[in-house]
Amino acid sequence: MSADTRTITVGIDGSRSSLDAADWAAREAQRRRLPLRLLHAGTEPAVPGGVFDIDDIDVPAGRTRAALDRAAIELSYAHPALDIIARRTATPAVPALLAAAVEAETLVLGSRGRTGSAGFPVGSVALGVAARADRPVVLVRAGELPEDERVPVVDGSPPSTAPYLPVVLGLDPDASADDLIGYAFDTAAVRSAPLHVVHPWTLPTSTLRPWRHRFPGTTVREHRVDGDPGPRLLEASARAGLLVVGRRTGQGPGRAARSLIRHADCPVAVVPHD
Repeated sequence: MSADTRTITVGIDGSRSSLDAADWAAREAQRRRLPLRLLHAGTEPAVPGGVFDIDDIDVPAGRTRAALDRAAIELSYAHPALDIIARRTATPAVPALLAAAVEAETLVLGSRGRTGSAGFPVGSVALGVAARADRPVVLVRAGELPEDERVPVVDGSPPSTAPYLPVVLGLDPDASADDLIGYAFDTAAVRSAPLHVVHPWTLPTSTLRPWRHRFPGTTVREHRVDGDPGPRLLEASARAGLLVVGRRTGQGPGRAARSLIRHADCPVAVVPHD
């Protein structure tokens, strides 16, 4: 499918977190001027405790169907110009989501909010999809609000007019990760947000140069880290609108990426790259 016919696709399972993810996905579709696709898969949960929600909460099928319809109606009122497609399939969750990802610009899934310093558990469905999807997968926490991705308002102006918080990219010393870097730059550009890149000292200085030229309007700030960049990325996620991490095609997220998925204070995009 060509890029101009791709969608932003979100899994709906009837949980509060999947509906919050749908709201995030609608805003992303609006930013990128793409259709929004709401997808409910399977007649019953494919694994014990849930369909799409990454904390694997059990949701009855009837409630899921009602939630899909309700989400489509509510989002159509909130975003009247958005092209919204609601679809059900009897295909089990993981294969249905992986198939949908092929036609998506981005696949969005919900997650439970953090529960203290231990973070939140990540269910088998979400990890299976994030580890195998051909396109970026964004994991959105329950309770994520539109104002959470923007700079806090202090003068009483509407939150929707505030600038976007930075997009943070975690980059390892892999100069061939063009899909990962390109996604981060493009995501920052559609938000008119700055891009903060956290990477080791060993990353070649020329890695980001062509992307700076391709996106001249994007302010880029590099943070070079001596050692494990994970703590710096977690710290940065507290002041970010989106954290972008990569995984090699054919492999699941590494240990560092999984830790970030569990503990980050903002939505996390997992992007496959060569």
